[in-house]
Amino acid sequence: MAVAGRDIVGSGAVEQSPGSWCEGLRLFGLLTIGLVAMALVILASAGWDTDGYRMVIRATARTSLTLFLSAFLATALLRLRPSAPTRWLHRNRRHLGLAFAVSHGVHLAAIITLATTDPTIFWTLASAASIIIGGAGYLVIALLVATSFDRISTWLGARHWQQVTTVGAWFIWSLFVLINGIRIPRNGWYLVPVAILVASLVVRVKTRKVPTNVAHAALN
Repeated sequence: MAVAGRDIVGSGAVEQSPGSWCEGLRLFGLLTIGLVAMALVILASAGWDTDGYRMVIRATARTSLTLFLSAFLATALLRLRPSAPTRWLHRNRRHLGLAFAVSHGVHLAAIITLATTDPTIFWTLASAASIIIGGAGYLVIALLVATSFDRISTWLGARHWQQVTTVGAWFIWSLFVLINGIRIPRNGWYLVPVAILVASLVVRVKTRKVPTNVAHAALN
């Protein structure tokens, strides 16, 4: 089974197609620009106020989940069904994981802005427990971003790097399940992301049974 953390941040050297505009750092740059542009468009149309900030929070929550799962499932999907799209996903899992961090950074910026400009609304939506849990999530994201750099991963050593990234990735997965799950009583639509997250777990478990030689062939 591919290491969960490795799917989020990737290993040091990732196979790329240098001439392509949607590979590696170019892909990361495009995603970053797109995420910032999305937030600005929302604010320009909805207003730089409480409604606008809340719309950015909701939008980036969705982009974060999408990017997280893209990186989280990259190796599993390639093992399950080798194809050009899944190979692309696997090649770029590191930069998709970094784009997830950017998305959640924009998400955090919108949350902080809402808290400072409209604390009354903020505290009707948040609690001390949610801030602690969310803060822990951001610390783990920062840790995973740090481990994506070769110098840090070398300093940790392969065994400790694998442990840190695996626990970190599954911690973030658990937070997504928790945060969406507790909202289901208020809005049934939150069943959708929870179901997708559970499906991702099934895919990961299913690909554990892929023979080593078959998995190796898929990755090449």
